[in-house]
Amino acid sequence: MNKMIEVRSINKAFVKRKTREVVTAVNDISFEVNRGEVLGLLGPNGAGKTSTIKMICGLLQPDTGSIQINGLDIENNRLKALKHISAVLEGNRNLYWRLTVKENLEYFAGNRGKSRKEVKADVDKLIGQFGLKEKENELVNALSRGMQQKLAIAVALLADTEVILLDEPTLGLDVEISYELREILKKIVKDEHRTIIISSHDMPVVQELCDRTVIINKGTVIVDEKIENLLKFFETRAYSITLGERLTDFQKDTLRSKFPMSTYHDKSHETIVAVNLQQSEDIYDLFDIFKEERTIVESIDRTTIDFEQVFMRIVKGETGYELV
Repeated sequence: MNKMIEVRSINKAFVKRKTREVVTAVNDISFEVNRGEVLGLLGPNGAGKTSTIKMICGLLQPDTGSIQINGLDIENNRLKALKHISAVLEGNRNLYWRLTVKENLEYFAGNRGKSRKEVKADVDKLIGQFGLKEKENELVNALSRGMQQKLAIAVALLADTEVILLDEPTLGLDVEISYELREILKKIVKDEHRTIIISSHDMPVVQELCDRTVIINKGTVIVDEKIENLLKFFETRAYSITLGERLTDFQKDTLRSKFPMSTYHDKSHETIVAVNLQQSEDIYDLFDIFKEERTIVESIDRTTIDFEQVFMRIVKGETGYELV
């Protein structure tokens, strides 16, 4: 598979204005995005993710390291490299609020050297695809946030670039619009086979759309793996155990001490324990807790785990997964 984006050992530091303290935002980050791949670029607030995104878009220059888009180095071939990428940045900053929906699409297509006549069919198609037909002649500043976000993504698609970067595409949207936008993005991923980078805190979006994830924390890459592999890894260590009686106070203390991510729920004559094991062999230590008081184990079930749980465990370091 051809590499569409190559990020090589990039670093970025900033100087605080008041204290003059040097803060390292990005520390030797490297990863690749293959042609046609959908990558989730993730990280908690302050992890260095936003700085990395801005460097890929050419809005920030790395202190050291390099970024190539379709084989072109951003530093040495900036304009040619950036012709291959379009971005939807958080806050709808790629829209003109005093232009209508249709005028925005035509204007930004013109910036890419395309005439209004040339893009008419594509504009009409995107307006229909994103459910903007009734709003096509309204000013952007009169639209809801959800409509603005849909238009911003339509503008990025109209550029017809090989790479699209979506920064928080569902941020601040209500449940209905977020779901609708997610369905539109799924269809785009399926039908257009573009290279897409999604940066989001909306983990269902990442789980449904992305092939692979790069997770950044404290300025460095801590995970570079397929979503499917991460879900399988953590699912094999997540269990729900039904006990025929309540845990003693001593057992509860031991459980919290040895398995801090575990929870238990007492019912009238039983307890349900939910636990995520760091290592498969940890199950023997878990059963020693039950064995000590001869607690009856009624059933053991492997539980379903979603990507949000996976992400939180990785970022908090509460995992037996071998990080990069």
